[in-house]
Parts: sequence; C-alpha cells; structure tokens
Amino acid sequence: MQVKITNKSKHDLPKYETTGSSGMDIRANLDEAISLQPMQRMLIKTGLFLEMDPSIECQIRPRSGLALKKGLTVLNTPGTVDADYRGEVGVILINLSDESVMIEDGERIAQMVFCPVQKVTLTEVEVLNDSARGAGGFGSTGIK
Repeated sequence: MQVKITNKSKHDLPKYETTGSSGMDIRANLDEAISLQPMQRMLIKTGLFLEMDPSIECQIRPRSGLALKKGLTVLNTPGTVDADYRGEVGVILINLSDESVMIEDGERIAQMVFCPVQKVTLTEVEVLNDSARGAGGFGSTGIK
C-alpha cells in the first residue's frame, strides 16, 4: 500500500532498516539540540506530513534501544496518526531516566508502524452475555 509523504525536514525519508522491520525509524527535526530533564516530556517535531488511505493508521512507537540506553520513550504509546490528519507528525518523548538526556537533530527518536483500521458499529444493549472471565481484569488471570 502506498502512503504519500511530504518531507520538510533536513533528513532522508524514513525507511525500513532491515527486511524484517515492522517500523520505520523517524528522526528529530531540530534547529538545535534539546536537553530533556528527568520526567520531562516534550513534543519533538519530525518535519514529516502524511496522507494515508482511510483503511490504515500510522502508529508512533518507542525505539527499544533508546528506551534501554537513555530512558526515553513515547509518552502516548502508541501515538496514532489518523488518516485524515494532515499536520506535522510530532513525537511526545518523555525522559524516564534519572539524568538529563540530549536529543540531537537527526537522531532516530521513534518508529512509525502502519496498521489496518477496523471500523465497527456500536450496538447499545442493557446486558452483556456472560463469559468465563467475567468482569475480572488487572491481574485477575494471575501473574505467572
């Protein structure tokens, strides 16, 4: 499936880094490096603008290496870019480490994964059918 992209950044288009990659790394598009303090969050611009078929969405997800090595993650994981949004793709990063982290222009800060969207019709009812699990949640099926 084709996705239209406008690249107003100083960087190359995102790409799959390996043949088995699910996501394409996206880069920070900054005029100067940013220092993100512990527990600070910030919207980081990418310079990317998308146009997609309504049957898909773009999910913005953390990069595992950035999370492990620097404690940076995407705050609203996954972030959703809807098919009808035409603004700049931004990434809300948060620093979960105990020290400040520098984000450089061109640094790979997140990945975007394109996924199908299933539209549903909600049917309001007074009572839901029983299930084996019932209303149990948040650990009700055990921790091991």
